[in-house]
Amino acid sequence: MTTWLKSSSNAFLLTALLPVTKFVHKNKRMRGVLQDRLVHNCLNIILEPLKLAARNGVMMSDPMGRSRYCFTMLASYIADTPEAMMLACVGGKTSPVTIAMYKQFRDPFQHEPRTRAKTLEQLKIVRSRACPDDLEAFFREAQKFRLNGVDEPFWWDWLLAEPSRFFTPESLHHIHKEFWDHDAQWIILAVGKSEIDFRFSIIQPTTGYRHFHTGISKLKQVTGRCHRDVQQSIIAVSADAAPPGVVVAVRALMHFRYLVQSPSIDDRDLTRITAALDEFHANKHAIIAAGVRQGKGGKVIDNWHIPKLELMQSIVPSIRNSGVIAQWSADVTEHAHITEVKDPARSSNNNNYDPQICHYLDRADKCNRFDLATSLLDHSEDTGVVGEEFVEEDDEIDYYTDVIPTELPSPTRRPGQPRPITDYFSIAKILQQKEVGSVPVPLRSFVIGRTALHLAYDPSIKNTTVDEVAIIHIHSIGGPRRAAHDAKLPFDKVQVWFKVRLQETEFHDPHIIRPAQTLNCAPPSDPWTLGRYDTVIIQTSSGHSWPASGLSGHSIAQIRLVIRPVGKSKTRWAWDDQYLTYVQCFDISSERNPTTQLHTVKRAKCSNGTRMGDIIPVSQFKAPVHLIPRFGTTADTRLMAYNSMEHAKEFWLNHFWDKHTFFALSE
Repeated sequence: MTTWLKSSSNAFLLTALLPVTKFVHKNKRMRGVLQDRLVHNCLNIILEPLKLAARNGVMMSDPMGRSRYCFTMLASYIADTPEAMMLACVGGKTSPVTIAMYKQFRDPFQHEPRTRAKTLEQLKIVRSRACPDDLEAFFREAQKFRLNGVDEPFWWDWLLAEPSRFFTPESLHHIHKEFWDHDAQWIILAVGKSEIDFRFSIIQPTTGYRHFHTGISKLKQVTGRCHRDVQQSIIAVSADAAPPGVVVAVRALMHFRYLVQSPSIDDRDLTRITAALDEFHANKHAIIAAGVRQGKGGKVIDNWHIPKLELMQSIVPSIRNSGVIAQWSADVTEHAHITEVKDPARSSNNNNYDPQICHYLDRADKCNRFDLATSLLDHSEDTGVVGEEFVEEDDEIDYYTDVIPTELPSPTRRPGQPRPITDYFSIAKILQQKEVGSVPVPLRSFVIGRTALHLAYDPSIKNTTVDEVAIIHIHSIGGPRRAAHDAKLPFDKVQVWFKVRLQETEFHDPHIIRPAQTLNCAPPSDPWTLGRYDTVIIQTSSGHSWPASGLSGHSIAQIRLVIRPVGKSKTRWAWDDQYLTYVQCFDISSERNPTTQLHTVKRAKCSNGTRMGDIIPVSQFKAPVHLIPRFGTTADTRLMAYNSMEHAKEFWLNHFWDKHTFFALSE
């Protein structure tokens, strides 16, 4: 699943192009029925070899070249809601997988499945009452069973094909688009467009993540990627400004949304998923009571005729039957409209599209195979870079090009992969095996547990004194003093870095490397007049490990300074050849907020009111973490994206920042 779901893997091939026709029937509804019948007839022709293989079996080669006797059952048909209803042969405002109609979409339970036998039996009755060729009469009879007028579904003779099962939940439309069309709009109306736009605009930007400089209420042509970006912050941003019941309902759906996207789900997870959906249904009345469920023209809607809401009840049964829903995402197939149709069409002469598109795809496939073969030949021993579609905005990446041998993993771009992932785990392992003196020490890349850390070969400040560093960063180092103010340090010079790159492995699979995250600790500059300092989870107890232990044995700190002390000549000391960091600490609430289910954090302060900090090894960094200021009922208009973290008094620990953080902090 981690391979074939990537469009860069070229695991999806164009099978056929369905015709787009214009029927001349005077009745618009009948033209729609004819179009639906045409689609089913085309699919019936295209999929006939798979139906035969399902009945009789066919010999196929596995990835190792061994022949297997295979039966091609219809496991999943990835479709959005309108297409699923059309293919299930049901009419509008009817569930494609259950017998529920629009008035029952609000129910907090799953209705009886719409089985293959039930639909075919209903079609048999309709045929006994009207001839399929008499379009209008057949449609009238079909409507009595809430069918759409298709007389022969493409799946009617496919062995074991069960519509209530093969129409699997699809995350792009059923999860993310549902969020934008409904959840996000409820929150925008509850908080107010100008207020929520301002709140999003003053969140401190994070390297590699989208920042909404103008807010979210006026976004146009919103993509699935944008849906995910808004989900990351909307709960913490809207807290205290929206009615509590609305926040609870939307937050429950957000928990549901994140949980169902897990790549590994057991019975305990299914219980949590069900509980999250039940919590939404128990609180959804607050959304209508607040008047934020509105239609066109701002008209308040007092019902729950939302098809995607009813489809959520089928997700847990689908996971039990067919596995996690992440494998059925339409992200790749939606993107295929561009790579398989639009791009080839643009390369044509705008005449005779079909043969030119086929020629284009055939040549592109041959070029891709050639590039793949030469890439495997050139990099047969290079396992340090894993292809992944990820946009990294940090351009300051150092690969030791002057001092590291050529056998180290390099970020070579593979065919079809827009950006590589540098594997700092492999780099650190190879560096540790080098002879003493062949690489600079201390090593710039090193691994602690499931976290890899990397510093650029050249520090941002190569040689300076402690006093000069304090002046540059405009802060004093606070916290408990372990020595007298006149104690002599074993070093007089330090090297300073303004960035650290931190890389983790996936929560559910430690063998999968995540893209590295840049952590900033830069001194004041324009426009960051107070400096740019990111937050991180640090380990405070050796008896706990991240991410298995969650916050137990860990704390949250803001990175203010990363240094390497340069010891005085002939002077040895305990932290010689280590990278140190000055961090300012936060106090984490012992209980989650009952509305948002997020922890609140405040800056730890000394008795005199100054911020409490400490000097710790960089090796205690475990993971980046996202804090959002707690804005209250109305956000302070003096706040900006460049100063909100420094002026805010209280913060939300944002569990929804990414799925890795969510799973680690929600256990």
